[in-house]
Amino acid sequence: MIETVTELSRLRGVVSGWKRDGLRVALVPTMGNLHAGHYSLVKLAREHADKVVSSVFVNPTQFGPNEDFTRYPRTPEADTSGLEQAGCDVLWLPTVESMYPFGVELAANVHVPGVSSLLEGAHRPGHFDGVCTVVSRLFNQVQPDVAAFGRKDYQQLAVIQQMVADLAFPIQILGGEIVREADGLAMSSRNQYLTADVRPQATVIRKVLLAARDAYLGGAERVAVEQEAAARLQAAGYLVDYAVVRMPDLSEPGSSHEGARVALVAAKLGNTRLIDNIEF
Repeated sequence: MIETVTELSRLRGVVSGWKRDGLRVALVPTMGNLHAGHYSLVKLAREHADKVVSSVFVNPTQFGPNEDFTRYPRTPEADTSGLEQAGCDVLWLPTVESMYPFGVELAANVHVPGVSSLLEGAHRPGHFDGVCTVVSRLFNQVQPDVAAFGRKDYQQLAVIQQMVADLAFPIQILGGEIVREADGLAMSSRNQYLTADVRPQATVIRKVLLAARDAYLGGAERVAVEQEAAARLQAAGYLVDYAVVRMPDLSEPGSSHEGARVALVAAKLGNTRLIDNIEF
């Protein structure tokens, strides 16, 4: 039976009890409105720990001034049921006041230079500062041995890995594989914003990523691959933020095609911003 915890003192009491018993603790941070992708992270965490805490907190500091904080979907009952079925032991439901005791405006911020400023960071200024600020607080609250994040948010995972290494958090970071709908669309809480008239076009991102991978591996120049990907997305009705091929650390590759790469897309379809990637 899952326990829902809303007080930090209770959370710390539960976790310290587990640790006294020598148990390994995992954290799966979420913003709620959970789907199969989130539940796969709980299952992944379970493989690496004895107990799993999942947090649900819609974090105001990672939304920009014109983004969807107020309309971000909140489904607490369904989330609780799904987490229990996935094998979560504790649902941590912090309030904004407990997360930011001096208020959002006076909150100490965590900024990770370099990787935070690229791609998503360039298009959503301050977003990764908000992510790192809340994740570092969750790490301090839960004191996990392991934490799981999805690879759909590829850059977020890279930023968190750098933060953990830089601040010496004694936490193993796990990256969970992307979970997709039957038609290839990467699962996301924001997919429900897609209206019926544009939903069929949402599958284009996955097709563009696969084509970019194949073209690049076939020897096409990176810039040409990126231009073609952007053109295909625009032709399908997308407003493109970026469509790029990068090294695993998100730096730009040189002329050699050898080694690992990742293709990443962020684009808006109707009123919904979608992101996806493919590693190869």
